[in-house]
Amino acid sequence: MGGDELPLVQDVFATNWIAPTGPMVTRFEENLAALTGISHVAALVSGTAALHLALRLSGIGAGDEVWGSTMTFIGGVAPILYANATPVFLDIEGEQFLLDLDLLEQELRQARTNGGLPKVVITTDIYGHVIDATRMRRMADDYGFVWISDAAEAVGATRGGVHAGKAADFAILSFNGNKIITTSGGGALASDRADMIEQARFLSTQARDAAPHYEHTTYGYNYRLSNVCAAIGVGQLRVLEKRVGQRRRINALYREMLGDLPGFSFSPEPQGMHANRWLTTVRIHPALAGTDRERIRLGLEAENIESRPLWKPMHLQPVFAEAPRRGGAVAQVAFEHGLCLPSGSAMTHDDVMRVADLVRHLAGR
Repeated sequence: MGGDELPLVQDVFATNWIAPTGPMVTRFEENLAALTGISHVAALVSGTAALHLALRLSGIGAGDEVWGSTMTFIGGVAPILYANATPVFLDIEGEQFLLDLDLLEQELRQARTNGGLPKVVITTDIYGHVIDATRMRRMADDYGFVWISDAAEAVGATRGGVHAGKAADFAILSFNGNKIITTSGGGALASDRADMIEQARFLSTQARDAAPHYEHTTYGYNYRLSNVCAAIGVGQLRVLEKRVGQRRRINALYREMLGDLPGFSFSPEPQGMHANRWLTTVRIHPALAGTDRERIRLGLEAENIESRPLWKPMHLQPVFAEAPRRGGAVAQVAFEHGLCLPSGSAMTHDDVMRVADLVRHLAGR
């Protein structure tokens, strides 16, 4: 916490405006719109809920294909199943672990020829890296699909001076407890289309029609963020820039301490990208490093230091064993070689040095 959250929550209690929504929700939404440059925002209970609403608002239903990156978190895919649609997993490029746009364009050209274009493509701004929005917007317009930007891990990240998700039809944000800022649990759906966000708010409050009694002409969900959580979010946004700076400094120190190790590599930052460095990831190439991801991970664990492999690609998950995929070898190698190092904003210089020194020791350096 940054320090401003508690007075804001106390204000919510003092006004007795606890739930289900209230002035802090509106304030949080307005602040998120200012941050992202996306005109309209609905604050929700999770990024997963936001994606579910975006798919419904995109008209996704049984039999439809939704294309997206194989390397993501399950919450960025499960809503496709909620809609009884079919996920199609595409491989990543090997540096930022983002959806391979060359592969996507190739598959779109072939799908157009075969008459099987997707209704929706989801990009994932993984680990705070940001997709090439100019190219994605052009493809969405050329091929007629809805572009949903899953920017859950990229709050505060930009590319070309534009916030993650800005150019998409819908952007997904997350404020879960493990994100760079948090409302304890929470997310948001953002769009430049006011009608879509108005409909999202309607669906997120059980789709209650305007009537003195409970009247429903369609079904909705209990997805709205509470006024208490929104107050925390308002406070957290005040320290977002500081948190991004802290994560970037942690990332830079790891690079300085470990970048010279044979077989160890970090994701470069393309010109114009300002990644939030939500997590610092390192790839450990066994043939060059003389060690591997698991030896380093287990060695850190023995010292009570938590690290974790990169996201396991969705096409390797048992639940998606039968799902269509295009490629996947790049993501599989990234998973086998990649490690997420401790990256919390509260880490001190000495904390990072302790981890880095141990990694060097485990690598025989």
